[in-house]
Amino acid sequence: MKCILIDETASGQSVRLVDMAPERWPGAESGGEVAVRVAHSSINYKDGLAMTGRAPVVRRFPMVPGIDLAGEVVESADPRWRPGDRVVLNGWGVGEKHWGGLAQYARLRADWLVPLPAGLTTRQAMLIGTAGYTAMLCLLALERHGVTPPDGPILVTGASGGVGSIAIMLLARAGYTVVASSGRGQQSAYLHELGANEIIARQELAQPGKPLGKERWAAVIDTVGSHTLANACAATRYGGAVAACGLAGGMDFSTTVAPFILRGVTLYGIDSVMAPLALRRTAWDRLATDLDLDALERAAHDVSLAQSIQAGADILDGKLRGRTVVDVNR
Repeated sequence: MKCILIDETASGQSVRLVDMAPERWPGAESGGEVAVRVAHSSINYKDGLAMTGRAPVVRRFPMVPGIDLAGEVVESADPRWRPGDRVVLNGWGVGEKHWGGLAQYARLRADWLVPLPAGLTTRQAMLIGTAGYTAMLCLLALERHGVTPPDGPILVTGASGGVGSIAIMLLARAGYTVVASSGRGQQSAYLHELGANEIIARQELAQPGKPLGKERWAAVIDTVGSHTLANACAATRYGGAVAACGLAGGMDFSTTVAPFILRGVTLYGIDSVMAPLALRRTAWDRLATDLDLDALERAAHDVSLAQSIQAGADILDGKLRGRTVVDVNR
């Protein structure tokens, strides 16, 4: 099979496109009961970190990156899956500890797979990808909290990225007023097209701020972390909720307890990697019905397997907007 392979080197790591002999493919002894012929994968921020080596994402070498994939079952030792079943996978350490989706085949554990919702192609599933799946997990958390459109605007940080773009689309289609925070002023027209009602500059939230600010939004979907998350919490209205799912701005979180004990703000941590199967199914079923796929196409960028290496660097450097889909057979 053709795949992207990351190898450890004396100076760090190497990443390249290879044509791998069958005897090197993971077998059933690797713990994967299901073999999948991959059709599409995508490029996410974590994939960029893995392929560039800018963060210690890869836990073992050699490694095939790619934290999500969509394809068709070709072999299964588990009765829940049969050859021909269409499946989607996100997370579970795939692309970090287990060989991932930037390959023509993958061997996976049966518990990791979700049926591809009817009406979605494998390409559309990866156009949504882990970014869209994560955005939906954030929306589900806000809904469980009881946030509704009349409560006020929702802030989305890192709005031009994959999670942020899809979060705006989902919120706008559900009737919410959306405030988009982005460091790319040239993307204003794009963000308005997605459904953002107001756009604020990233720098407005990116510097150390006060423990409490003026109450501005009913809820937040944050993909940035660091000072941005702290300032987002400080300006959340009484009883509001913040769903934190990313760290593009840093892992630190310097704030006080003031928003939580004086305004009753709730901070939800959104984990897409190990989320339980029932929640994954709910998220994907909602994505199949709640997302405007035609609008999502306007934020799409398609690349070949070989081109995915450069795309991994580009996503870290802020050169990509929206979603990048990888056709692993190109």
